This record gives sequence, structure tokens and C-alpha cells, in this order.
Amino acid sequence: MKKRQFIKSLGLGLGMAPVLGFTHTTKNHIEPETLLPKKLKPGDQVGLISPSAATADRMEFTFAREALEALGLKVVEGRYLSERRGHLAGSDAERAVDLNEMFGNKNIKAVVCIRGGSGAARILPLIDYALIRKNPKPILGYSDITALHNAINAQTGLITFHGPNGSGSWNSFNANQFRNVFFGSGDRITYENEKEETDDLVIKKNRIRTIHPGKAEGDLVGGNLTVLTALAGSPYLPDFKNKILFLEDIGEEPYRIDRMMSTLMLMGVFKDIKGFVFGQCTDCDPGGGYGNLTLDQIFDDYLLPHKIPAFRGAMIGHVPKQFLLPFGAKMAMDADQGILETRGAIFQ
Repeated sequence: MKKRQFIKSLGLGLGMAPVLGFTHTTKNHIEPETLLPKKLKPGDQVGLISPSAATADRMEFTFAREALEALGLKVVEGRYLSERRGHLAGSDAERAVDLNEMFGNKNIKAVVCIRGGSGAARILPLIDYALIRKNPKPILGYSDITALHNAINAQTGLITFHGPNGSGSWNSFNANQFRNVFFGSGDRITYENEKEETDDLVIKKNRIRTIHPGKAEGDLVGGNLTVLTALAGSPYLPDFKNKILFLEDIGEEPYRIDRMMSTLMLMGVFKDIKGFVFGQCTDCDPGGGYGNLTLDQIFDDYLLPHKIPAFRGAMIGHVPKQFLLPFGAKMAMDADQGILETRGAIFQ
């Protein structure tokens, strides 16, 4: 996924905000109260939609349907799921219709995004947030779906779910995460990297690095770094005050990660948050030129001055095995151990 191209597509969606009566988020912005979605159970109907990029391979629709059915769910496809307009899965209006209809349909108990890519930000002004407030239900996805998580949380307070897309990897780790989160007892959920032992004397895979030690509690917000920073200045970002911020990215060289972290710094985010977690930066190797800051140096530069608990290396992002996180839920973090844990209910 090349998110540099995504940023260029934001003008239409964000430019429509004033027309629709939205105001920009400010320090005086009053956040909506946390809204809990209704719990999901085996046998429920779930809506499969494509709010971002088009799906080129028709087998991906089959894979997504079969995976959700294997999890014990019944799949209802959005009217425009397989549409295409350029790189997008249909027009902005069509993709927004699918999202709104799934929230308005009483028989649909959750919404699953088939993939990310780019384009979700274009539909943010077209989403019926009042309808979502009246019909709170889980919505699942990641990557470009970051735009939806942040917008829905900022506008409604609804807890959403950052995790595998419908056509993504449904290995045993991800499937078990899904069952534990959506079909579990509702007790405290702990997110800790899976330890994979090899013949090496030292475990190297899925290791975390503590940036600054300590523990923190706060509502969990964040997502894909590129998509999140592209929403800066819009009414579709939640207030970061006293939050735990989690981030991930893919295909971005370190200098671009640095530029986006500087955007967050200039927004005052690092002064506001209680804790910071970075997942994986897949394919973020530096290119040529005069040299690069390392990711470690970048995170140290922006985070250490604030002395907030922070760690990197969590199983979050564009990786086969990934956490399924409740976006907007009260969470606790331990930067020394590399652990995230729910605090309180995430469902009604």
C-alpha cells in the first residue's frame, strides 16, 4: 500500500466538511461519551463492505465470506461491495451508502471492512453519525480503516475494533483473537506478543523495546500513522488528552515517519497523551541519500522529552498475526512488559 498517493486524495472529502456544517476540532472540543456496541454472537449476520480501495481479485470476496462463515457468522454483502471507480470501490456516495445501510439494518450485528488501501477519508462527511449513535455495533478493519475508526469515535464515542480486514489473514492467532474479543466472557483482555521459540539461544521474533518505562491508563486511540496524520485539522480526530496512542505503518521510509511524528508533535499530541505504543513498521527500510535517522532515534526524539510510558514492537499493523484492539476503550499499558489490557466493559 502506497499511502503517499492516499494523501493526495483527501481534498474532496475534507473540503466538503464546512459545507455539511462540521467545525474543526479544537482544544475546547467536547468529546462524546463512550458508546458501547452491542455484543456479537455466533450465528449473527454481519455486513461486509468496502469503504476504501477496490478489490481486484474476485477470489478475495470468496475468501472473506468463507473466513467469516468459518467464524460462525452469516455474511450479508453491501450493495456496492464489488463496484469500482478508479482505485476506489465505487463512488464516494456508494461506499458511504453501504456503511450507512449496514448500521441502519437492525438484522446486521457488526460491520466488517473487506480491505483498506486508500479512500476512506473521502466518505467521512457522508457518514450518518446520528444513525450510528442510534444503532451502535462493532465495525472491524485496519490500515486505511483508521479514518473510520477515528471519525466514528470523534463524532459518536463508539468503541470500534482495529484488527484484521475481511480478506486478510485468518490464521489461528487472529481467529482466536476474534473469538476471544467478540464471543468471549467479556472479562479483562490482555494483549501480549506471542513468543516463538526457535533453535536460537535468544528469542528474536516479536520482541518489544521499551522506549520509556512505566505504566499508564487511558482510552486507546490511533491506527495507521499516515492515515491518522492526514486527518490533522479536521473534525474527524478525537481529542488526544489523557489517551494511549497506538500507531503502525507500512512502506514508509524513516524520514517520512519522522515528518509525520513531527506533525503529531506540532499538534501537541505528545504533550497530551498518557502513553504510546508503536506496532510494526513493515517495509520501512531507508532508501539512498545522505543517511537516515533510525526509527529508534525518531521515537526517542519525540517521546523521551515527555517521559511518558512508551514501547514499540507490539503485534499491531501489516503483519500476519495482529492484535484485535478495541478502539476508544479504557486500556492499561505496561511499557516495561509490553502489555496492553482492557479496563472495563467494551460491549453493552
